[in-house]
Amino acid sequence: MYNLSDIGMVRSILEKHGFTFSKALGQNFLINPAVCPEMAEEAVTSENDGVIEIGAGVGVLTAELCKRAKKVVSIELDKRLLPVLDETLAEFDNFEVVNEDILKVDLHELIKEKFSDCENVSVCANLPYYITSPVIMKLLEDKLPIKQIIVMVQREAADRLTAPVGSRESGAITVAVNYYAEAEKLFNVSKGSFVPSPKIDSAVIRLAIYDKPPIETKDEELFFRTVKAMFMQRRKTALNSVSAGLGIPKDTVAKALEMTGLDASVRGEKLTLSQLCEFTNNLKEVM
Repeated sequence: MYNLSDIGMVRSILEKHGFTFSKALGQNFLINPAVCPEMAEEAVTSENDGVIEIGAGVGVLTAELCKRAKKVVSIELDKRLLPVLDETLAEFDNFEVVNEDILKVDLHELIKEKFSDCENVSVCANLPYYITSPVIMKLLEDKLPIKQIIVMVQREAADRLTAPVGSRESGAITVAVNYYAEAEKLFNVSKGSFVPSPKIDSAVIRLAIYDKPPIETKDEELFFRTVKAMFMQRRKTALNSVSAGLGIPKDTVAKALEMTGLDASVRGEKLTLSQLCEFTNNLKEVM
């Protein structure tokens, strides 16, 4: 068994396999011995659970997941890490690595094929900062049969993802997250927990997936297009940003705002999830 929290051991293994860190892939491997067990405890609630891990690295988090879950499948883009993982995770027979790009994988098919005998499936990952939003949106928009998403992200991103809709920190992705899941920050992680050390701290968040959204939209596509338009020009009024973003006459947008009980000068960033939903439903009615 390898102590993958030992920097010297990790460097030795990587050098043995001729591995060098890739800035393009945002590779910062987690070595804090306290963080991975805590993440794994959050991700695995039953010995019959399955876990999809995104980016295995050297297998520090993977090993903790394998100790607790029935099956762990890691989607790892960097093929240079495959022989490393063969070595560091050799003791686990409930682990499998898939050398693919998470943004291109058919996750419905993967879950059907790999986790048919698991009670629940969760996603757990230490996400590279540069793909945080695309990955989270893919996981949510694909409407997967998963229980929750436990991810480590840049601390600033964690604040935005878990912020209340309508607060200063919220953005279009905050609305999307709140539509699909209940979001909460679990704990912060210092930059010194990684090798190489990034310039900023991180945080672990949980997205508990809803069986159905907490709001009822008449047109889900229009809802998200409207939200995107509002936050593309968040300093403008909802009237102006929606009219410009969707190509809808201002008097039509004004009518929908009035039906929702909102002032024409309100900014979209100030609206709650229920107000955004009601406005979009009214907009669809008057369009």
